[in-house]
Amino acid sequence: MREHQFSVTLKEQWGEGIVSFEAGSDIDLDVRLESVHEGVLVSGTAEAEYVGVCGRCLKDIAEPVEVEFQELFAYPGEEETDFEVQDDHVDLETLVREAAVLSLPFQPVCQPECPGLDPDTGERLTGSTRVEEDAPIDPRWGALRQIADQGSAAQSRDPENTEES
Repeated sequence: MREHQFSVTLKEQWGEGIVSFEAGSDIDLDVRLESVHEGVLVSGTAEAEYVGVCGRCLKDIAEPVEVEFQELFAYPGEEETDFEVQDDHVDLETLVREAAVLSLPFQPVCQPECPGLDPDTGERLTGSTRVEEDAPIDPRWGALRQIADQGSAAQSRDPENTEES
């Protein structure tokens, strides 16, 4: 068994969504290599920082991410495997790339309660200054609105005390 800790600088961008790991950024790896009967078992963690934009308000974000991985690199033989030991070496790039990219959030947000953008103006909304407004009512429901308004007006005219003396 061998354990290694090292950093790798990315030569190209990893990820295609609204967040990704930028080219030139570092990924810190903590790897454990164990010899087993079938090959080399690789376990470890990768730590890096993804950058991009919030999926709701389009604000720039950068967040750390830590991902665990484990894979068996088989000795070359008759069976085809995804990962093989080649010349007494294992190539971790594909394994780490897949684990890291799959850990990226699908809809990243700058904060859990991000209100997003105003649909009318396109301005960023802030949670503290947001004013709740009634949504415009579809004109097809206007007749029901009138009935509801008449019913509430009739209730306000009815006497509340209906006790008989």
